Amino acid sequence: MKRNRLKRLDKKRLRRWLLLFFLSLAIPTAVLVQQSYSRLKWETFHRHRLMAEELTRRIDNQLIRLIDGEAERPFTDYAFLNVAGAPAANFLQRSPLSRYPVQAEIPGSIGYFQVDAAGRLSTPLLPEDIDKAGRYGLAERELSERAALENRIRQILSENRLVKNHTGVGAKKDRGKRAELAARQDKEMRENERDAVSFDRSVAGKLQQPAAAAPPAAGTGQAIFDELKKIAPAKGKQENALGRLEDIKLKQTFQKEAVPIRPEESVRKALKATPKKARTEQNVLPEPVRSTEAPAVAASEASGRPAAPAASAEAKTLRIRTFESAVDPFEFSQLDSGQFVLFRKVWLNGQRYIQGLLIEKDAFLQGTINAAFQETALSRMSDLLTVFQGNVLSAFAGRAPRGYLSSAAELEGELLYQDRLPDPFGDLQLVFSITQLPVGPGGWVIIWLSAVLSAVFLAGFYGMYRLGVGQIDLLNQQQNFVSAVSHELKTPLTSIRMYGEMLQAGWVDDGKKKAYYDFILDESERLTRLINNVLQLAKMTRNENKPSLQSLTVAELIDGIQSKISTQIERSGFRLTLSVDQDAAQAKLKVNPDWFVQIMINLVDNAIKFSAKADIKAVDVSCQRLSGGRIRFAVRDYGPGIAKDQLKKIFRLFYRAENELTRETVGTGIGLALAHQMTVGMNGRIDVINRDPGAEFRIDFPVDKTSENGGEIRRCRR
Repeated sequence: MKRNRLKRLDKKRLRRWLLLFFLSLAIPTAVLVQQSYSRLKWETFHRHRLMAEELTRRIDNQLIRLIDGEAERPFTDYAFLNVAGAPAANFLQRSPLSRYPVQAEIPGSIGYFQVDAAGRLSTPLLPEDIDKAGRYGLAERELSERAALENRIRQILSENRLVKNHTGVGAKKDRGKRAELAARQDKEMRENERDAVSFDRSVAGKLQQPAAAAPPAAGTGQAIFDELKKIAPAKGKQENALGRLEDIKLKQTFQKEAVPIRPEESVRKALKATPKKARTEQNVLPEPVRSTEAPAVAASEASGRPAAPAASAEAKTLRIRTFESAVDPFEFSQLDSGQFVLFRKVWLNGQRYIQGLLIEKDAFLQGTINAAFQETALSRMSDLLTVFQGNVLSAFAGRAPRGYLSSAAELEGELLYQDRLPDPFGDLQLVFSITQLPVGPGGWVIIWLSAVLSAVFLAGFYGMYRLGVGQIDLLNQQQNFVSAVSHELKTPLTSIRMYGEMLQAGWVDDGKKKAYYDFILDESERLTRLINNVLQLAKMTRNENKPSLQSLTVAELIDGIQSKISTQIERSGFRLTLSVDQDAAQAKLKVNPDWFVQIMINLVDNAIKFSAKADIKAVDVSCQRLSGGRIRFAVRDYGPGIAKDQLKKIFRLFYRAENELTRETVGTGIGLALAHQMTVGMNGRIDVINRDPGAEFRIDFPVDKTSENGGEIRRCRR
C-alpha cells in the first residue's frame, strides 16, 4: 500500500506536503519565539524602569541633601557681617556666604541675595557701607568683581520685577558707587556670562515652537515672589524652553501591564508629598549706633588680617541685638529670563524678608541630573527630559547601544518612567523615554536559538525534499529498469524461441542454418551479459561482492578481452582497432580479471549502441602508459557524443539519457554504473570526454610497483 502511494507521489505534490509540514512546525515555533522575545522585551523594559526609579531616588536624595544644607543656614548668613562668639564680645566676622567666588554646593549658583520689606536688595558680597569695604580686607580688584556680581544679581531680579528701584539721595549715591565699581568688570562679565542652551534637535522637531510670552502680572518686589508659582503657568513657556510636554505625545505601550508599586516607593512618594513646616530661630544681629569707638571686626578670610578699629569719634559703631525669626521652607521657581530662583520667607520683628539664591538653569540641570544620568546604563537606551510646569527645559540624549531588542522606530516616543522631584523642586519633572532596549544575555540566547532553529528547519526541509525527490527518482528509475530488463529479456528470448522452432520443424535449408545458429548464439550471449550485470548489481548493492585482485600484465588483460570484444564488435557490423604501447604491455596491474572483462564488454557494448547510426562504424580500444605510474585504457566510438550536462550523470545507477517512451537504443541503465563501481573497487578511475566525433571512456589503473620491483630483483639474481 505504501509503495503504491509512493508511486502516485510526484515532485510537485511532495513539495506541497513538505511545505505544509514545514509551516506546521515553523509557525508555532515562530509564535513561541516571538512571545518569548516580547516577554523578554517587557521584562527588560520594566527592569530599566526600576533603574529609572533608582536614578530618580538618587537625584531626590542629592537635592534633599542640598536643600537641607541651605535650609540650615541662619537668617544672619545673608548679611556681610556676622557676630562671632558671645554677643557681649562685640566681635564680628564675615558671613560664610560672603566668600568670592561664590562657593555653593548647588551647581550653577550665581549668588545669594536678600530683599527686605521695602523691596531693597542686599547681598552678602558687599557690606552696607561700601566706602569702608577696605576695613574688611577687600582689595580694589576683588571689590570691583564683587560689585559686578551684585550688579548682575540686581539686574536679573530687576528684569523680573523682584526688587524695586529706589530714588532717594542716599540710595542713588550708594548705587552710583556700586555701579562705578561694577563698570570696571562689566566687559569681562559680559564675555564670561553665557547661558548654555541644551537643545536636542530630535526632541525639538517634535515640539511646537513657543508662542510669545504673555505680559507679567502687575507689581514688583516681594509681591512678585508670592506670585511666582501662580504666574509661571500663565506665562506659558519660559525663555529657552523646548516646548510643552504634551506636544511630544509619548506612547505607553509597555505600561498597559500594571506594575505593582513597591512599599518603599509608596513611602517615598508619601514623604515627597508631605509639606515641610516653618521653623523659628534665634538671631544675633549687629545694628549701627553712634559711638566713639568701633568694635573689632574680623578681616578677610582670604588675607587673615584683622581690621583696625575706627579712630574718629564721629564714626558709627555697631550694637549687638538678639531677635527671634520664623523661617519658612524654601520655594523654587523659574524666572522669565530663564534662571532658577531658590528663595525662602523670613519673618523678623513683624517684617518679612526674602532670602534666596539665583541659579543658572543649564549648569544646575547638568550638575544635578545629567551627570547622574550619564553614569548609568539608562544613558545607553533612553532619553531624559527635564520638565518644569509642563515646559520641556532640556533633553539629555542617550548613547545608542550596538545590540538592541527592538528597532528605534518601534520604541520611538515610548514612555519609560516619569516622576516629580521632591519639594521645593516639585514643579520639576523627570521624563524617561526609550530609544532602544539593550539585548542582554537573555536576548542573545533567543536570537541565537532562533537562528539555529531557522537553520535546522530550512536544512531539514531541504534535506527531506532532496531525499523525497531522490526516492521518487529512484522509484521511477527502478520502474524504468524493470521495463527495460523485461524488454531486454523478452526480445532475445522471443528471437531464440522463434529460430529454435524453425530449426526444429526443418523449415530452414542447410545454407541458412549457420546464420540461424550464430544469431541464437549472439542473443544468448546478450542474455548472459544482461543476467551477469543484474547479478553483479545485486551483489554490489548488498556489499557482498569484494574483488579478488591479481597481479597481471597489460598484455595478459588485452588477450583476455580481445576475443570477446572482437566477436561482439564484428557481429554488430563495426570495425575494431586495438592498439597497445610497448611500455604499457609489460606493466603489471593488480585487478580482478573477470571484473576487467565485464567493464570492457560493457563499455564496448555502450559504444556500439550509441553509435549505431554513425557514419563511421568503428570502435577504438587503446592502452598507454602515463607519467606518474598509471596505465590508461580507452574505448572510443564515433557517434554523436554525450551532452555536457550528462557527462557526470551517465555513471549513476539506472540513469538513461533518453526518455523511456521515446528512446531508440536498448539497454537497462546499469552497464556504466557497474563499470564505474567495479573500477573504483579495483582502485581505478573512470571518466568520459567528448571527441570530434564521438565519445571516449578512459579507465586509469595504478601500476603494481611491488610486482615490478620483485621482477627486477629476480632478474638480477639470475
